[in-house]
Amino acid sequence: MISNNSSRRLFLKQALAISAAASVPTFWIPKSYAATPGGRIISPNDKVNLALIGIGNRGGEIGLAMNSTGLCNIVALCDVDMGAPHTRKLMSKFPDAPRFQDFRKMFDKMSDKIDAVCIGVPDHSHFPITMEAMARGKHVYVEKPMARTFQEIELMMKGADKFGVVTQMGNQGHSEGNYFQFKAWKEAGIIKDVTAITAHMNSARRWHGWDPKITHMPLGEPVPKTLDWDTWLSAVAHHDYNHDYHLGQWRCWYDFGMGALGDWGAHILDTAHEFLELGLPYEVNPLMLKDHNPFFFPMSSTILFRFPERSGMPPVDITWYDGVDNIPAVPEGYGVSEVDPNIPTVAGGKLQPAKLNPGKEIYSKELTFKGGSHGSTLSIIPPDKAREMQSRLPEVPKSTSNHFANFLLACMGKEKTRSPFSVAGPLSQVFCLGVLAQRLNRKIILDRATKQITNDEEANKLLAGAPPRKGWEQYYNIV
Repeated sequence: MISNNSSRRLFLKQALAISAAASVPTFWIPKSYAATPGGRIISPNDKVNLALIGIGNRGGEIGLAMNSTGLCNIVALCDVDMGAPHTRKLMSKFPDAPRFQDFRKMFDKMSDKIDAVCIGVPDHSHFPITMEAMARGKHVYVEKPMARTFQEIELMMKGADKFGVVTQMGNQGHSEGNYFQFKAWKEAGIIKDVTAITAHMNSARRWHGWDPKITHMPLGEPVPKTLDWDTWLSAVAHHDYNHDYHLGQWRCWYDFGMGALGDWGAHILDTAHEFLELGLPYEVNPLMLKDHNPFFFPMSSTILFRFPERSGMPPVDITWYDGVDNIPAVPEGYGVSEVDPNIPTVAGGKLQPAKLNPGKEIYSKELTFKGGSHGSTLSIIPPDKAREMQSRLPEVPKSTSNHFANFLLACMGKEKTRSPFSVAGPLSQVFCLGVLAQRLNRKIILDRATKQITNDEEANKLLAGAPPRKGWEQYYNIV
């Protein structure tokens, strides 16, 4: 822990009151400057001073994508393992940027030099880093899913509202073709009266092949000399280091990650969730969990999410399928299943084709649509119906900016982010509910108004997850 922990707790306690006072203008702002809420006033001719937190593998790829926009200065690099090959690669690109292993020390030393942060770390660490950044008035880009527990996301949404900062979740397809097409087709009445959606991710995952009959978490191993394991754990209860937690393996474990649903759901269901105004489900039912165990995710899952009638739109059932042997049926006239070539690499590796590639089928009362993942656009099926509808399809506008540029332009006051916490938060909470049903292997009923699970006391307590580790409690008390 850092030496001035008491001062940090006092700072975070005072942050809400300070942010409210800071929102009152106390000086004249030239018209040529854009006032970014909660952050530094950035000139349209200036660049955003951006700190990268998490610079290995996907975090490093995001950092390079931010830099390639030409809209930011990379002013700091932070990663718990600054001596590993996967982090040294990015450090070599920005040799003059100060380096840190602990994000708290970075903020203590450089807060006045940072406008925004880009967070590309394991799911369990999203929350504390985001809360510290927002409390300091820094704009936040954080990878999907927003956080690991339902309550953490609830606090992040409240924090974004209270601290008035720009936020963006990293489901980058939400700034590409599917976003603009779905919006245009919904507004034109092409997509209407949707009653069911099938979503699927059937490629092999990291835990496939593991023994599901294990009786304990992995045994401890020596911590690599370059790794700050205590900071890596962040608010999660202590676990001895094991290589099967590090370098992406965290995604396999309930204690750290969100499995296939949390990893891919935000790339497959994002537009349907936003433009169909789905909000939270009232029921989540794990219909099938193959090789369920209490430690890591099933080899295959089928999960039913039920959403009520909304704004005159009919109820919607979403059925999620994952697992290489859990392939959903597709409608007649579906055609071929292809991997979107724009899906990014992870640590240089491309997604391997599956029997049915990541995507969705959307069923309305009159039309059926098929779509892929990320920015992949929808098609009407079967082909003869698509031809019949062709003359009625509206013109779809082109994106003015990719997801990374959209965030940086929003920091300058030039655009609004397309996946702010107000949009991405409820979507991510859907996945938290799905993972909770997976973990417990039983149906949960949610009161959408109170955001409480009404049929299962244990499940309701798990909305908040386990208590934070000592020294990390303050992040849960600042909004």
